[in-house]
Amino acid sequence: MRESLRSKVIEVCDAKIAQKGDKVGLSFYAFFKNKNDDPDLLMEAATWWISTHKLDHFEKAQRIKAMVLAGK
Repeated sequence: MRESLRSKVIEVCDAKIAQKGDKVGLSFYAFFKNKNDDPDLLMEAATWWISTHKLDHFEKAQRIKAMVLAGK
């Protein structure tokens, strides 16, 4: 996963956790605007989420952040 996407994931997870608490869930779409203005980056996130880690559609933000920080 490229560094810009890692940074965005951590930023979004932190914001969601601050807003809704430790148990908040999110999908990989949370890292993007409603526009598909960067399809390559969207596919990179989807591949990481779905193919590489076989995550459910919604996962806890805490888990996603921990995985990204661990370099997974």
